[in-house]
Amino acid sequence: MNIRYAGIITRKNSPEVRRIGEQLAHWYGQRSIKAEIDTIDPDMDILTILGGDGTLLHVAAQASHYSIPVVGINLGDLGFLTEVAAAEMYPALEAILADQVRIEERMMLRARLLGENGEPSGEPSFALNEVVIVKGSTAPVMRLGCWADQEYITTYKADGLIISTPTGSTAYNLSAGGPIAHAELKTLLVTPICPFMLESRPVLLAPSTRVTTQLAPPSINVRIIVDGRPCWTMQANDFLVVEAAPKPLSLISSPHKGYFTILRNKLNWGGRDPGHPLPDVFGSS
Repeated sequence: MNIRYAGIITRKNSPEVRRIGEQLAHWYGQRSIKAEIDTIDPDMDILTILGGDGTLLHVAAQASHYSIPVVGINLGDLGFLTEVAAAEMYPALEAILADQVRIEERMMLRARLLGENGEPSGEPSFALNEVVIVKGSTAPVMRLGCWADQEYITTYKADGLIISTPTGSTAYNLSAGGPIAHAELKTLLVTPICPFMLESRPVLLAPSTRVTTQLAPPSINVRIIVDGRPCWTMQANDFLVVEAAPKPLSLISSPHKGYFTILRNKLNWGGRDPGHPLPDVFGSS
């Protein structure tokens, strides 16, 4: 990659991460690359995220809007999105400068809340992982009418509903019993949370689908959470409309790990099995 101007986004309220960010800015400067910390400029060629997945999710909407590629350095906990370990940071950045990495186009979601008359409630919100409708802890089960474009799917009786991207399939969707979808797939996942209907199952939809959900009375004051951020309060007969955003997020994948290596490590599949090469009988094709 031809990088002349880099952004460095650090985890909030962490002096140690800020110090690492300043060291990284100096490293960029030694390579004649302008770098700024905790600033996003449309002219930047790369955003380096220092923190955990939450730090990356916080800037994903802006990064996708400006089409700035993002690389995540995991200085947090789980790190599904911030794939590069702290010890691998500088070798990974050297590989990026040498154009020896792959950029994945990760689907984003755009969500809008509409009143029962169709009037929008504020500006749209954008998500890399998921949009969640969730009731209060002591509130009764909700009824949520759901449509794929103009076609009625069902009315869910549940504690909530998750509409996620393949990237978000390993987040709240997974905890709610939804499937894992490879991160580079183009699909929307609709997963009920603790459905009252035992036959209710997650649904995968085409990426061009517009998912519309209406909250049926008597439920009121239901929260809508977008990538962990409380965005709206949904009232009876309001509509939530979720669809693919116009622009994906360009995520620079780790040069040291494949997608399933990350899953094995983070989900402890097979006791963190290091993996096995395909037998030579299949060749390299």
